Amino acid sequence: MAMGLSLIFGVLEIVNFAHGEFYMLGAMIAYFLVARLHVGYWPMIAGVTLAVAALGVVLYEALLASVRGRSFERSILLTLGVSMVLQNGAIALWTTTPRMVETEYAYTNVTAGGIRIPLLRVFALALAAAAFAALFTVLHRTRIGKAMRGLAQNPDAALMVGIDPRAVSRLAGAIGIGLAGLAGAALAPIYSVHPTMGFAFVFKAFAVIIVGGLGDVRGAAIAAVALGVVESFVAGFFPLILVDAVAFVAMILFLLFRPAGLFGRGVRV
Repeated sequence: MAMGLSLIFGVLEIVNFAHGEFYMLGAMIAYFLVARLHVGYWPMIAGVTLAVAALGVVLYEALLASVRGRSFERSILLTLGVSMVLQNGAIALWTTTPRMVETEYAYTNVTAGGIRIPLLRVFALALAAAAFAALFTVLHRTRIGKAMRGLAQNPDAALMVGIDPRAVSRLAGAIGIGLAGLAGAALAPIYSVHPTMGFAFVFKAFAVIIVGGLGDVRGAAIAAVALGVVESFVAGFFPLILVDAVAFVAMILFLLFRPAGLFGRGVRV
């Protein structure tokens, strides 16, 4: 989720406060596919990712294209409005009742070193690693990825060498929002699904990309893993109420001592 948010900021220069709602939509679509249509786990993952990525294309063409490259204030207000519409629309359609997504792997565990781990959590970790590897490969080994990096670093120079800013931005938006949908689908069988579930996650994702470096996908991935390890440590030895504070304490410290983030590269993918 943080990698997608970082990609959108790096390429589109838009702060997407609606990112958490696309994570929520991914989880809701996963619930519908599994509970109502009885779709298996892996087809559900693929279907949700593609569906939310398609919504990302619609969002870009309908709204984000008009604010790309303009003031941060306009993009923040726009995406906050989209977030409220999606969240309240989901509440009107599905109510706030939490739902559980039960797949064929719901009660399957794996044992490693005497520790029993739910298989769905292993799958979520594997999907996150695969998503990072695929995104990193696209950005650094393909022409479209190099076009995204060029557009992020110097939009005017990218236009002069024949890069279509609208097409590249549209694809970046679809990939970034599709990653939020992937996160929602991967975590839907682990956590309860409800219309307000994206609210807390989006602010934690913002903390991650600030710590990792705005627009730096590698920084987002490394900061997210580090944050997860630290939160697990805090949850094991301290009251659970302190867990959510960890991300924001880290964000504050980085803003104080290293404003550009872990890699210090600013807006860059």
